[in-house]
Amino acid sequence: MTDSINDVTPTRPYMVRAIYEWIEDNYLTPYLMVDATLEGVQVPAEHVQEGRIVLNIASRATGNMTMDNDYINFSARFGGVSRDIWVPIQAVMGIYAKENSQGMFFDPNEYDNYTSSSDTKTAKADDQASAKSKPKRENKAGLKVLK
Repeated sequence: MTDSINDVTPTRPYMVRAIYEWIEDNYLTPYLMVDATLEGVQVPAEHVQEGRIVLNIASRATGNMTMDNDYINFSARFGGVSRDIWVPIQAVMGIYAKENSQGMFFDPNEYDNYTSSSDTKTAKADDQASAKSKPKRENKAGLKVLK
């Protein structure tokens, strides 16, 4: 349960999933417009134009797609080379059908005052750890770029 109206989760991840499903159900091609300048976006830089990239996220064009409340992740081919794509939900500017442009674009300020539940849990855990003055373990987990 949330403490106040300000703790309500953003609608963007839910709307992206719903519009994606509607587009696929109607045999159209879902396009995702992404703000490639935001932190955490991993897309082919050579295809970014004016800080944005439009991705074909049709099930037939992607592999291993995951859409959750924080990220959209999938693999896709660019120039015949498979690439892993990571798009934070905050970076999604819109989702629409290629064939008729029907879809939805989002308020760029929707995430300005929102702290995700994982951020809140991390902050609370950090506060508790420093209060008990326990030594912290270095967490080496993460993503690496392999060349």
